[in-house]
Amino acid sequence: MSPDTTIDQLLPLPAATLHILLALADGERHGYAIIQDVEVRTDGELRLSAGTLYRSIARMVEQGLITEVANRRTRAEDERRRYYRLTPFGTAVARAELRRLSQLVKHGRARGLTPEVG
Repeated sequence: MSPDTTIDQLLPLPAATLHILLALADGERHGYAIIQDVEVRTDGELRLSAGTLYRSIARMVEQGLITEVANRRTRAEDERRRYYRLTPFGTAVARAELRRLSQLVKHGRARGLTPEVG
């Protein structure tokens, strides 16, 4: 990440990026656990492929949003798994994006556009 990168330069976030940040808000996770979290949280409407996930993760690490957790592996079968966690910058970016989306919803509702239920 460039030391000059600001939160505003990263917004709006791609949907996959926001969902990955939300999955990591509860704590460290490995890739497959992130995929599962996103699928469950979106009731199956968003299913991240492994390719999308790992391309997003690589970009997010480069941007300083998340970091790989060193020495997280505790069992032999976890040998290949890499765990990730939010950075303070990643938390700030997620909060800014949620604030931006909340404002967007507020403006839509003020104009009579409400989400359809069903």
